[in-house]
Amino acid sequence: MKKIVHLFFAIFWITSQGFSQNSDEADRLIGVWEPSHGKARVKIEKIGEKYYGKIVWLREPIDPVTNQPKVDKNNPDESMRQVPLRGYRILKDFSYSGKDEWTDGTIYDPENGNTYSCVIKMRDENTLDIRGFIGVKALGRTDVWTRVAVKKKE
Repeated sequence: MKKIVHLFFAIFWITSQGFSQNSDEADRLIGVWEPSHGKARVKIEKIGEKYYGKIVWLREPIDPVTNQPKVDKNNPDESMRQVPLRGYRILKDFSYSGKDEWTDGTIYDPENGNTYSCVIKMRDENTLDIRGFIGVKALGRTDVWTRVAVKKKE
């Protein structure tokens, strides 16, 4: 009986270590990232078991026409067109699928108001390939995002 109990705890410990490593590996996505156009920065965070990203910085945060903070003026939902872009969640519902890839999420493009299926692939600790697509992944477009070094408050 003792052998069975020890075996049970050994199996439990080994599997929990595997989940912990997988979670640590997946959480490497967390941070602030800048798309190649350099117009914005997106903070990716984990909520529950999924990953989300919101705009936390804009190069030009004020709309030159209205002299107010930029809003989601291209959103197909009219009720969302007055929502400020800063703080807007553009990456949603990503799950870590292993091998440095997060899948099953979407990316919203505030420049045209479209939402695309999306896959995130980590090239290295500071570089992401963000691929947005409609239907077939092969027919999408990839943008390269770079991790932003965030200064810690003292």
